[in-house]
Amino acid sequence: MEQLLAPTFKVETRTGASAAFAVMAAIAVVLAFLAPLLVSRGAVQDLFFILTMLVLAQCWNLLAGYAGLISVGQQLFVGCGAYAVFALVSLLGLDPVAAVFVAGVFAVIVAVPTAFFTFRLYGPYFAIGTWVIAEVGRLLFAQWKALGGGTGTSLPRDATRDMIGVDLLKSLLRMKSAEAGDALTYWLALVLALATIGAIYRLLRSRHGLGLAAVRDNEQAARAVGVDARRMKTMVYLTAAFLTGCCGALIYVQKQRISPDAAFSVIDWTAYVIFIVVIGGIGTVEGPIVGVIVFFLLQNLLAGYGSWYLLILGLVAIVTMLFAPRGLWGLFSDRTGIQLFPVRRILKGGPLGHKKIGEPNG
Repeated sequence: MEQLLAPTFKVETRTGASAAFAVMAAIAVVLAFLAPLLVSRGAVQDLFFILTMLVLAQCWNLLAGYAGLISVGQQLFVGCGAYAVFALVSLLGLDPVAAVFVAGVFAVIVAVPTAFFTFRLYGPYFAIGTWVIAEVGRLLFAQWKALGGGTGTSLPRDATRDMIGVDLLKSLLRMKSAEAGDALTYWLALVLALATIGAIYRLLRSRHGLGLAAVRDNEQAARAVGVDARRMKTMVYLTAAFLTGCCGALIYVQKQRISPDAAFSVIDWTAYVIFIVVIGGIGTVEGPIVGVIVFFLLQNLLAGYGSWYLLILGLVAIVTMLFAPRGLWGLFSDRTGIQLFPVRRILKGGPLGHKKIGEPNG
């Protein structure tokens, strides 16, 4: 009996464009790490702003674009992370670098009971519920007299000056204390941004990513084929809370001043983030990257227009939603087919070879 042969197949997600982009991204990451040595302190602060907003946008996009959880209360985790880092540094004397990651854990602890309540709501009710809980958080932290109550407080002057790594940067690179502090927080923001993008992309390429897409598209159908929808949404919600909490803590270590209204600002930490994702392209890893660049450019171009600034941003968002519902990156990708972070599975076979599926009889 002749040996039976059959074509082998394999599933791929990588494309030619993504392979070329990986090389360019590696070069860009190296240059990004060298930025504090190459550009001015003001430019480093601008890059810090871009990176932290990118982290917040990627986290919101993970919730809304991939899990279908439209949250208007992400400022809760920014504020919780920020106040946790101030408490750990000012009251317990912990180093700010270590406190940033502990603050992320605190945000997760806060997220657990909030998920218990908000996951019982759907659609616009979920969005309103997250905003209400964030406002409750703002009111509660405004009562914390040890951290300034409603007026807020500042970090001890020597807290950021004596952070882990500052003395090393001062001795090796001859930086001043303030310059070394900015460089250190920038590098932490860069690591956090890379970790966030990497973690989200890896999740989307895994079988959990397929389950997450199924839950977003049709939760009832996903449950019918065995996907644990509540478990998937909880995992994504807690992951976003941790990363957002770390980012909020890092932002306020750099600011060195906190107040409840600023830390829990729905405009700064949710409205702008939603604008970034909508402009760039919801449901894609590339979208928030494009969106945060556009947002930064618009912010600098329109900064001198006062209240017209917000009106123009709103007009840009409306025009984008009308003529490019999937955002700027979605429009570009639809017309060119280019994906820098591809997550679609491609079945390839035939010319790749053959696989034995039977053995000859002796």
